[in-house]
Amino acid sequence: MDKNSATGLFLISALLLIYLFFFSPKAEDVKATGKTPAPTTAVAPTGTPAVIPALTPEAALDTAVTSGAVAQDVALSNENLNITFSTRGGRVTAVRLKKYKTFGGQPLDLFDAKSARMDTQFRTIDGKVIKFSDLVFQSATSQAAGGASVLTFTAPVAGGSVVQTYSLPANSFELKYDLRLNGLERTVAKEPLTFTFVDRVRQTEQDLAQNRNHTTINHYLAAGDQGSLAEASETPEEYKATGPVKWAAHKHDFFVAGLIADQQPFTGGAFNSTVNLADSTTIKTLSTTLTLPVDEVAQGRGQYRFFFGPNAFNLLKEVAPEFDRNVYLGWGLFRWVNRFVVLPVFHFLEQYISSYGVIILLLVVLIKLVTWPLTYKTYESQARMKVLKPEIDELKEKYGDDATKVQQETMKLYSTFGVSPLSGCVPTLLTLPILFAMFQFFPNAIELRQQSFLWAKDLSSYDVFAKLPFYVKWYGDHISMFTLLMTASTLLMTWQSNQTNTAMQGPMKTYSYLMPIIFLFVLNSFAAGLTWYYFVSNVVTFAQQAITKFFVDDTKIRAQLDANKIKNKDKKPGGLQNRIAEAMKAAQEREAQAKKKQS
Repeated sequence: MDKNSATGLFLISALLLIYLFFFSPKAEDVKATGKTPAPTTAVAPTGTPAVIPALTPEAALDTAVTSGAVAQDVALSNENLNITFSTRGGRVTAVRLKKYKTFGGQPLDLFDAKSARMDTQFRTIDGKVIKFSDLVFQSATSQAAGGASVLTFTAPVAGGSVVQTYSLPANSFELKYDLRLNGLERTVAKEPLTFTFVDRVRQTEQDLAQNRNHTTINHYLAAGDQGSLAEASETPEEYKATGPVKWAAHKHDFFVAGLIADQQPFTGGAFNSTVNLADSTTIKTLSTTLTLPVDEVAQGRGQYRFFFGPNAFNLLKEVAPEFDRNVYLGWGLFRWVNRFVVLPVFHFLEQYISSYGVIILLLVVLIKLVTWPLTYKTYESQARMKVLKPEIDELKEKYGDDATKVQQETMKLYSTFGVSPLSGCVPTLLTLPILFAMFQFFPNAIELRQQSFLWAKDLSSYDVFAKLPFYVKWYGDHISMFTLLMTASTLLMTWQSNQTNTAMQGPMKTYSYLMPIIFLFVLNSFAAGLTWYYFVSNVVTFAQQAITKFFVDDTKIRAQLDANKIKNKDKKPGGLQNRIAEAMKAAQEREAQAKKKQS
């Protein structure tokens, strides 16, 4: 690693830190619209009255029950879900995912009657607001074709009735929902119905901070735009969509509770989230309000689907357009790398290998094999710099402490021998998309959730090799052994590179050790799968370097450089090297002028 390569590595590491701290996942709120959401009043479509204001979380959860009838619980169950309904409102009150547990080994309830509340309301032509939560429905169960369990709720209202029908297939995470207002055409005002879902999300994963920062509301507009509230924000987030909405989803780190419009989209939506950092029981409060087209519901075409299930990409992509966006795989190029390279390879390997730690190891090997040509180019560039060490040492001895002059003459030397100082950096930059993609893949891959490997109990969260009796700022209250191994191997790699370095001198050597130390703190609370990946990657890199040495002959490189020197004897520096040399010369002249003025 020469001076220029080290500078490139330093810049790459700096970019990575900037990305982690300032562009961390999902600060892409409302990225599809390109506009910052503002707390403005929703505007109803032309020709309809104003939309009923969204209920606040407190108002929705504390709505008074006006009827004296006794509510009862009714349940539907299949292989994946156990869903509890209440005859009070005819609504879903609790969802348990039967195949999953919390980090503490308890049954995983996506939400229950204490943590969440759904309600629907509409307005009559005389201005009265009818809330489903004020009505007690009669329930009836039946079986549909294909083995689906059907639950129907009916409540009489103003000479007509409200009918809600839920259908749960035998092996599915989806709950079909049909809503109909029978005989109420002359009673209901010509304005949308309002559906509200308030969700006080509770901790289900080991890392509370990650659990909170991965919790948000995603939505998809019928116009084709997908957006989300900022995940990591510690201040209230709000977005109001006045255009049609196809679906909205409460994303709980590794699980999703969503509502999809099958036929006519929702006419609008309002989404907000609040965080109380002092509350460890409720990590975030999410609230969604969707407006349903009254004509569609009155005519029996209010057909929707709930999705209650895991945040698995291959499962979500079949639910609705862009519903797989609930699995955050990064943005832009990084998402493409994860979606079309990492995920397919990962899922292919898991068909034959049960250990996810071994799968990650094989993933490293495959990626290293594919990128080996780039690695070879980097090593070859380092070998050229090593061969030029005698000439560079002569320049340093000749010009002494004049660093600018040394740099100028070094650039001329590179040009004479046909060596590009950036040739070792470019291959590294080309592998950068994979680097960033991995930072998004491992913390968001449900496949790694609660998968143990060696001492790590959960590869989707940090490994706790030892628990500290105190908390260290920027580090945490635990020691991640995978992070220590990754850091140690990176330091060893840096030391080895510096021993054979031709141009690494002075403070540059110190800088080369700085980034691994920084990552020791930064990555201590990252997913164990990620730090295991980078540790294995370093080990494989050692092996690659040892093998590459057999193919890089210093004698042949010296002969090639000497031939280049003869060929370029009268050739003037051009291109980037010439611009760098001119910039250095200009800097030297400015420095000389400044010294004259001071004297």
